[in-house]
Amino acid sequence: MSILSPFLSRVIRHGRLTVIDPDGAAEHFGAPAPGFPEVGVRFATRRAMRRVILDPRLGAGEAYMDGEMEVVEGDIMALIGLLRMNTPWDRGAKLKDKTRLGRWIEWLKTRLASLNGERRSRANVAHHYDIGNDLYRLFLDRDMQYSCAYWTRPDMTLDEAQAAKKAHIAAKLALRPGQRILDIGCGWGGMAITLAQLEAVEVLGITLSVEQLDLAQQRAEQAGVAGRVRFELIDYRELAAREVGRFDRIVSVGMFEHVGAANFETFFRACANMLTADGAMLLHTIGRFGKPGATDAFTRKYIFPGGYIPALSETLAASERSRLIVTDVETLRLHYAATLRQWYANTLAHQVEIEKMMGARFFRMWCFYLAGATAAFESGGMGNYQTQFARSRHALPLTRDYMAEAEARYTG
Repeated sequence: MSILSPFLSRVIRHGRLTVIDPDGAAEHFGAPAPGFPEVGVRFATRRAMRRVILDPRLGAGEAYMDGEMEVVEGDIMALIGLLRMNTPWDRGAKLKDKTRLGRWIEWLKTRLASLNGERRSRANVAHHYDIGNDLYRLFLDRDMQYSCAYWTRPDMTLDEAQAAKKAHIAAKLALRPGQRILDIGCGWGGMAITLAQLEAVEVLGITLSVEQLDLAQQRAEQAGVAGRVRFELIDYRELAAREVGRFDRIVSVGMFEHVGAANFETFFRACANMLTADGAMLLHTIGRFGKPGATDAFTRKYIFPGGYIPALSETLAASERSRLIVTDVETLRLHYAATLRQWYANTLAHQVEIEKMMGARFFRMWCFYLAGATAAFESGGMGNYQTQFARSRHALPLTRDYMAEAEARYTG
């Protein structure tokens, strides 16, 4: 019996996992079941097995990245999916890989890591986004939307689903000609450019990524909207000190996850101060089902340093301090899972290019990241929230009909 046996025999009940140790001995866990994958894993070293026991998420991730853990039947998506499917969040099950003290330590590390001042925020953004636009072109849609798409039909392409996401958000903004829009965390400019194409509005997109800024500016020129869309390399806190009461609408897509729990109230205070008296805001963010939690060590170390996925309760509590009225909340339960599966497939399809560009270890890290994220949205405790805020109760129409009308117009 290997050192992994007590852990895996407790977790794997449905589906089949075969573990081959460095000596070639095989152990089997679980039993075949409809809908559950069958996966085989080979460990090259006993050190790798110990790493998994000491910290299943970080240890497995690093063992896989280093080539000491190899998936020989199925792939890393199937392996992580099998573990998550056996411990689904909504059935009250979870991977109990840490003691109560260990979970408290992870919570504390998350809070300390998310003390994101302006300098640290810039460094954290550079870690993830300034690694080269060419990488993102390989697995994202043509508009380079690096956030949850919106799947109105299961047979949509990734390009169609991302276009639908932008239209869905634009409809919730209740756009009118002449409005001034702020896009916080504008990425490569796709949302800002789309808003200017849909309505005669002026848009300012802000980012902390040099590479995103350069490409966003180029794309606005190419789209012929540079006269109404501009981009700036600036922190939202710095902008808030300069632009009080300037914007009719604020949109932020996939940026709030980088704010850090310690800065939630600061973020909403900045947004409230930048809105006009009848302004409104749409926040699209990954969210945590249930109560607040912690960011896992693998994600903190390799993917999003300083990042934290908020519970809805944390988001709303922070907004209340700035007297922002929550006017609409929508939960996108499985849309990001579908998006991530497309990104994963695109990543696999471009393995040769990515390994040539970034190296084999990076490629395995990226696959582990996308597979873990997919499992979190399919069986874990993650979803997406679109939350609309307004400064005045009179700022928006009394019913939600205007959203459907605008969305039909934008997609028709």
